Amino acid sequence: MSNVVVTGSAGFIGGYVVQELLDRGFSVTGVDNFSKYGRVTHAYDTHPNYTLVEGDAQNVDLMVDVLKDADHFIAGAAMIGGISYFHTYAYDLLATNERIISASCDAAIKVFPQGRLKKVTYLSSSMVFESTDNWPSLEGDERKVPPPLSSYGFQKLAVEYFAHAAWDQYKVPFTILRPFNCVGIGERRASGDVEIHSGNVTLAMSHVVPDLVQKILKGQDPVHILGDGSQVRCYTYGGDLARGIVASLDNPAAYNEDFNISTPTATSVLELAEVIWHKVKGPEVPLRVVNDEAFEYDVQKRIPSVEKAKNLLGFEVSTGLDEMLDEVIPWIEKAIAEGTI
Repeated sequence: MSNVVVTGSAGFIGGYVVQELLDRGFSVTGVDNFSKYGRVTHAYDTHPNYTLVEGDAQNVDLMVDVLKDADHFIAGAAMIGGISYFHTYAYDLLATNERIISASCDAAIKVFPQGRLKKVTYLSSSMVFESTDNWPSLEGDERKVPPPLSSYGFQKLAVEYFAHAAWDQYKVPFTILRPFNCVGIGERRASGDVEIHSGNVTLAMSHVVPDLVQKILKGQDPVHILGDGSQVRCYTYGGDLARGIVASLDNPAAYNEDFNISTPTATSVLELAEVIWHKVKGPEVPLRVVNDEAFEYDVQKRIPSVEKAKNLLGFEVSTGLDEMLDEVIPWIEKAIAEGTI
């Protein structure tokens, strides 16, 4: 049975990845220090093929120890959040995430000569394309367009340079995966959140889908949105992202390659607000909006090319926005009632 080490295993995307791995028969060792949400539980915590190591991925000795018995390493640990998170923790995102990725690579480089670790799978971000003015974004464009302006986007681009450099010097194979706008259940109010006032609702820092769902469930009318609502995103279900990530592990075509993992379907923030509004309020109630000032790094358009993942990995997203929201809205409603979001 192949063993996969996943850092950030208790996180939002990490939770989907661990479950997908276990469902496919892998043994999983998760590493997490619960720094974002505090201690959380998952349905797989008691799974016989899952082991949790509570610790910091910045600890090279710890990572060397857990990687000794690993066939694969999914380097997913990072500080991550919504657009307001980029501003509140501009330095911490850069510094902490750089320490995490350097420690991850240091450990992989030390362990790889022992012969069991096959490769490292690095989770990057669509934000590497932050400064592009050409869509859809192709794999390779990240080295042709101007570098990201946000510290988060810049650091995620650095992750990709770490992957290439570890291969160039130490021949540690890699796969780079770029999730686009993950949507799903499991995202909570972070322990380090600062409250953001948006109209008559006080919200924690979050991504746009839980932000809008919270506002509408809490009765905000008109609904406050950042900017003019024309920002375009490709909202991708967490379960689909996990399928794409796991599909790349043992596929020879994924070695030393990079892939956008996303739906190709683009949706504006205003269109998203309308879909959520009508699911909660009904089609007969008109949506009214108020446009708040946008954050500096609120990228206006993120649309990926997904042909490479389709052609080389045989991977395509299968979950549409309606289906995602039918799962997410009830989950957020329950989380609001419980005070966890």
